[in-house]
Amino acid sequence: MSYVSPPEFVRKMIDAGESKVFMSARDTVIRAYMAGAILALSAVFAVTITVQTGQALLGALLFPVGFCVLYLMGFDLLTGVFTLTPLALIDRRRGVRLRGVLRNWGLVFVGNFAGALTVAVIMAVIFTYAFTVDPNAIGQKIGHIGELRTIGYADHGAAGMLTLFLRGVLCNWMVSTGVVAALMSTSVSGKVIAMWMPILLFFAMGFEHSVVNMFLFPSGLMLGGHFTFGDYLMWNEIPTVVGNLVGGITFVGLPLYATHARTAPRRAAAPGVPAPAGPEPEPVPEARV
Repeated sequence: MSYVSPPEFVRKMIDAGESKVFMSARDTVIRAYMAGAILALSAVFAVTITVQTGQALLGALLFPVGFCVLYLMGFDLLTGVFTLTPLALIDRRRGVRLRGVLRNWGLVFVGNFAGALTVAVIMAVIFTYAFTVDPNAIGQKIGHIGELRTIGYADHGAAGMLTLFLRGVLCNWMVSTGVVAALMSTSVSGKVIAMWMPILLFFAMGFEHSVVNMFLFPSGLMLGGHFTFGDYLMWNEIPTVVGNLVGGITFVGLPLYATHARTAPRRAAAPGVPAPAGPEPEPVPEARV
């Protein structure tokens, strides 16, 4: 069978987090760069479909193709490493330290941003014939997204900031669920189907993804969006990154680790009551220190 049980895929999550902490800077940046670029192209694709058809749901339905491609190619998004690498630290894997986790996050952020910015520049050139004409309908839509998701939040002050943060939390709850879902199967088709569902949900509901935004907002600035780079950082990217971190580790990484890697002992049956049928839970190996 291609299905992987929860205790098995949680061990894979911890192993993946450990391997990412010790990955070379070169490989980490290359994989992050390609992930940012592919996800940016997927965002362009989704916006294009939405503009051409007038159906936002159809754009959301097709957006996950980029996520599936980058995952199957072994590339890394900031949202994914936010969930996986802390587990290696919590599990006390040999040599894993907080500075190693932070190093991984920093390198992945730089790589994702560089990849997304590369696509932003290329697409801005395409949408404007090398900045010789006004942006086409797709470019105008991207510029409008940038305004709505910066100035739109700023107009509401603290309430807007809280809304932005919570959209970041919910985003990585779904995105990291997609990352984990891919570990639940050993077949390509099973991985794709499992990933597709939560990624569709996050995009369709307009949650805030830090890496997608690394494309949308620089691109929007180049395409005439009425907001500043400071607006982008203060009223989107920074709160979104924090929300993505909280969402991934709080609602995906820690619950799975707590119940499947550190399963509590079974309750004893009351006197005179037969024990429930079925095999005992698989013992969990001790953490490596």
